[in-house]
Amino acid sequence: MAQSIAGPPGPVRRPGAVAPTPAPWEAASEGGAGHAALRGGGLLVLGGLLLLLTVVSTWVGTRDTSLAEVWRALWSDDGSYATEVIRELRLPRTMVGLMAGAGLGAAGAIMQLLTRNPLADPGLLGMNAGASAAVVFGLGVVGVSGYPTLVWFSFIGAALTTVVVYVLGASGRGGASPVRLALAGAAISASLGGLIAGLTVFDAATYDYLRFWMVGSLAGQSSDLVPQMLPFVVVGLVVALLLARPLNALALGDDLGRALGARIARTRLLGVVAVTLLTGTATAAAGPIGFVGLVIPLVARWFTGPDLRWVLLYSMLLAPCLLLGADIVGRVVLPRGELEVGAVTAVIGALVFIALVRRRKEVSL
Repeated sequence: MAQSIAGPPGPVRRPGAVAPTPAPWEAASEGGAGHAALRGGGLLVLGGLLLLLTVVSTWVGTRDTSLAEVWRALWSDDGSYATEVIRELRLPRTMVGLMAGAGLGAAGAIMQLLTRNPLADPGLLGMNAGASAAVVFGLGVVGVSGYPTLVWFSFIGAALTTVVVYVLGASGRGGASPVRLALAGAAISASLGGLIAGLTVFDAATYDYLRFWMVGSLAGQSSDLVPQMLPFVVVGLVVALLLARPLNALALGDDLGRALGARIARTRLLGVVAVTLLTGTATAAAGPIGFVGLVIPLVARWFTGPDLRWVLLYSMLLAPCLLLGADIVGRVVLPRGELEVGAVTAVIGALVFIALVRRRKEVSL
């Protein structure tokens, strides 16, 4: 009698037992190794694009320089004027753009998931306005100067604004719904905008400094700013990446999130801390740059799906690409002078946002 050859026995399931189901973001990732490889390849492409934009940002400016001069300036200081321009002006500007972009992209992704609102970003919920108002108050009223002091004003302003917006959005029936949070953020932003305008009108020196900063600018950054920003950005990004899995569970709702093992209160608190660190650092350094935290996570989610682990990684690469690209365009688009990066990102972000709307592709969290 022929003996049949069978494979190894599968897992034994008791009668009536229900097979465990993976979490939705894990089920979405089970499209096979091909899908994961495709997303990994996308990260490599974005990394290459970011490297290219970093080189171009260090190379392009009002003074013509060659790639050989850029390479030589990166490794040695020969005392020439070209080396001084590259090392003291363009390189710090590029590094600030990299860190501010990564921070704003990650902050926007976390805010959209925390509020379950795909249109949320630090600017829409008032964090940019709070950080800006605190910086203006520190400059014009207190008289402080220097990034190490201003960044703490920015942190405090962003944190206080977040608390006020959440309290206003949670008051009344229905709790803190996305619509309530967005309306509260818009109201607080408008009020703080009037306060900022009043402070700058009565102080000519502060207004002269802030008229570029309020638009959002990477120009004029000193080399000392880079090591001052780096610890805050690194801590904020690390916290954001560590929170990716519990935030994925939180996006499914509080009850289901608890069932999946997420600690709701701690996750929300750490999420707000990460967003405050990233938004406060970027705003204190480059001003309230809009649209980056709103558009970039939407584009990233369009390619990666709802898994925040991938959305964060893509946002941390896409956002500095947008910021550096906009800064490069702002340097060369005018025959004389420069166009501030905040104005360019507003135009580019609006066009991308309109394209997403016209495609009528629903972006879900």
